[in-house]
Amino acid sequence: MTDNYKLAIIGYPLSHSLSKVIHEAALKTCGLSGSYDILPTEPENLVTRIKRLKVEGYSGFNVTIPHKVPITLFLSKFDTNADLIGSVNTVKITEDKNLEGSNTDIYGFVKPIPDDVKANLRDNYATVLGTGGAARAICAGLVSLGVSKITFYSRNVIDSHNHVEILRQKFPKIKIELKPYTLLDTLAGNKILVNTTPVGMKNFLEGVSPVDFQAIKTLDDDAFIYDIVYNPIKTRLIKYAQECNKRYTGGLDMLVFQAQKAFEIWTGQTPDTKAMKIAALESLAQ
Repeated sequence: MTDNYKLAIIGYPLSHSLSKVIHEAALKTCGLSGSYDILPTEPENLVTRIKRLKVEGYSGFNVTIPHKVPITLFLSKFDTNADLIGSVNTVKITEDKNLEGSNTDIYGFVKPIPDDVKANLRDNYATVLGTGGAARAICAGLVSLGVSKITFYSRNVIDSHNHVEILRQKFPKIKIELKPYTLLDTLAGNKILVNTTPVGMKNFLEGVSPVDFQAIKTLDDDAFIYDIVYNPIKTRLIKYAQECNKRYTGGLDMLVFQAQKAFEIWTGQTPDTKAMKIAALESLAQ
């Protein structure tokens, strides 16, 4: 075990990242010394960044867009989830400077969903808004919960086609559809609605919902709404969920739980997720 954990996140851009305060809280709750650095890394600088992380003695690092797939080219080992979806968000640097990749986004997505909702998803339908960086992990999480069909809605079906084809190849036992947003007029028959788009995020169409109120009202009474946006805490979509008396979760819990699992990979210790969430909320309130 190291005496000082040097951790980081790489991606571009990173101006909105809460990872630093979350992981510093994790270090504190476990009584560990260390640091967590925010390292904006443009795609053309990825190779150089990886070399520096090794040389400068980092224990591990998180990976976010646009590097979650490209980073796989530099890894010597993958965990089951990372290997399954071909996307990595957590890298451990071993003592001999090898890179071991994991995907904790799947765990982070599934963990906040209440047990009765998980049971209700089996053999039922799900709708996912967007096909971007988070879609692979979301799809894998929904498949692990036993859904029988996932419908993805995209504003650009042509650009999204290849992303969805990859998911169809990885998960051949379930039906995966791709539809344009213009056809999103009803959500009847779906037991969960997941927003993976940035719509509603602070400084990006803030106050706007990725799906209109009338469509949300068509969801089944026992449907669950999941918005992975975490800033603001209550997006317009979450407010619509409240108005329709639907159960819901925002993106902060997903962020905290994926961080918990990443921290365990790096340190072997389980941090206090309540303290991590409080640190994130305090940062958002500033």
